[in-house]
Amino acid sequence: MSDDLSDLLPPGFPAMSVRDAHLLLTQTPGSPLELGEAEIRGVTFRIWKNAPPTLREVFELPLQWPDNDYLVLEDERVTFAAHRKAVFRLAARFKADGLKPGDRIAIVARNIPEWSVAFWAGILVGAIVTPLNGWWTGPELEYGLADSGSKIVVADHERWLRIRPHFPNLKAIEKVYLCRTPEPVTGEGFAALEDVIGKPNTWKDLPGGEHPNVPLAPDDDATIFYTSGTTGNPKGAVGSHRNIISNIYNAMAGQMRSFLRRGEMPPAADPAAPRKASLLAVPFFHATGCMAIMIPAIMGGSKLVLQRRWDADAALALIETEKINSAGGVPTIAWQILEHPRFEEFDLSSLETVSYGGAPSAPELVRRIKERFPKSQPGQGWGMTETCATATTNFAEDYIKRPTSCGVPAPTGDTRIMSPEEKELRTGEVGELWYKGPIVVRGYWNNPEATAATFTEGWVKTGDLARVDEEGFVYIVDRAKDMLIRGGENIYCIEVENALYDHDAVMDAAVVGRPHKVLGEEPVAVVHLKPDHTATEEELRAHVAARIAAFKVPVKILFLPDNLPRNANGKILKRDLKALFEEKPA
Repeated sequence: MSDDLSDLLPPGFPAMSVRDAHLLLTQTPGSPLELGEAEIRGVTFRIWKNAPPTLREVFELPLQWPDNDYLVLEDERVTFAAHRKAVFRLAARFKADGLKPGDRIAIVARNIPEWSVAFWAGILVGAIVTPLNGWWTGPELEYGLADSGSKIVVADHERWLRIRPHFPNLKAIEKVYLCRTPEPVTGEGFAALEDVIGKPNTWKDLPGGEHPNVPLAPDDDATIFYTSGTTGNPKGAVGSHRNIISNIYNAMAGQMRSFLRRGEMPPAADPAAPRKASLLAVPFFHATGCMAIMIPAIMGGSKLVLQRRWDADAALALIETEKINSAGGVPTIAWQILEHPRFEEFDLSSLETVSYGGAPSAPELVRRIKERFPKSQPGQGWGMTETCATATTNFAEDYIKRPTSCGVPAPTGDTRIMSPEEKELRTGEVGELWYKGPIVVRGYWNNPEATAATFTEGWVKTGDLARVDEEGFVYIVDRAKDMLIRGGENIYCIEVENALYDHDAVMDAAVVGRPHKVLGEEPVAVVHLKPDHTATEEELRAHVAARIAAFKVPVKILFLPDNLPRNANGKILKRDLKALFEEKPA
């Protein structure tokens, strides 16, 4: 299908340039989006002058809507007031445990109400909250816990079973809180989280509790989110309060820009208006799930409806019964909603926004969204853990006009396209995308070498190959770091290749991405076996699955009788290998 979606645009679009829209949004003294300047670690940034200084102030905002639902999971329903009571109770326990500002608390769990309670309790006592990927294997979780030096761990039963064999190696851990476990919790240093805060539906009955009142500053470390490493182990991106809050204001500016671009004034905030509801399928342990969805929900008094695991059938029913306004996360979810065979059986009229990022998406998806939801505003964005989620946004008519672009940065952000020699390239030229803004983390935890290689004078070198058009819209062309994205999950090929090379029979191996309509991409591999060795596809897939998370395992492995094709420098020609997986015309 053609990329041209101009038939979906209103007459006269755009009514205002991106530059003029940003000026109008940011130049009014006292407005929420007024710009200022701040020097952070010796570098001057444009900042949101009137944003809350820390997450402590953000946590106070839902006091306007204490009885509104905040978290819904099956038959569990938690209001903002009940959540606040549980947070204060757990924060008091953390302080009694000796947790001090700067200590790390790890959260290792799926999306459950307790996740948010642990996060905010850690934040309010000044700890550095360290969510770990709930899909990681035991060895991967051991690495994250050891590297972060986490002092307290909050884990659900399934993740704890993966950690338990490695626990003797984790000397820094002083306390483990287990939740949703069928086993009795015993032993020194272990406690059931339910014994401290109760079960979610009982939080409303907890005593009020007291705010920890720990002093916090905008540029204090607040979180460590681990990235997937292209070589070696994952790196812990250290985010500050300012980083996270700036990201939320960036998103607000992007949405307001859309109104101005179509010739409308953005609506004024109305605290008395009904609060929004979102269907959340993105994990909290991702920067997107936490920083772009969970924390903004606290700011805006929004309801988050959780699923134990993504299920399209259940999602359609939830959109209808919970009056969901926003859904998405990754293109996978949008496709499954749009093409569900029972789509017409549900009242989905409440849905206003279908947005996503984290994976390639086709212009066809934009058209399908507008066909199914004529009043909805599709959107996508680009970002990375190092930018605390979304760095560029593309909403509504701009997305329709440029469906292959991931959008423009907010007024606080800048982009550069750089050559391999680190010279800035001209408009339209392809090079490495660099980004600068107050959402860029200070660096990697305990890793000065990787920090120096990735961050310079406020800029993050993204490793993505991109171009920028004359109005500042960014187009990702390829991923220079040899990464593919399956349903929003980053997969670095070298990690999977290393797992393949660990098999005695493998001489040569390469992993590439194969396009997938729903997932965006999926990993596939090509191997050449050593002479006199044998291995089956099933054997190799099982071998890989025993070493890395399941979503990284190649769905298909082809065997070549000779070494893999390489160029003169010895680099494997992955483009040639991708052709092996292309569907042949009938």
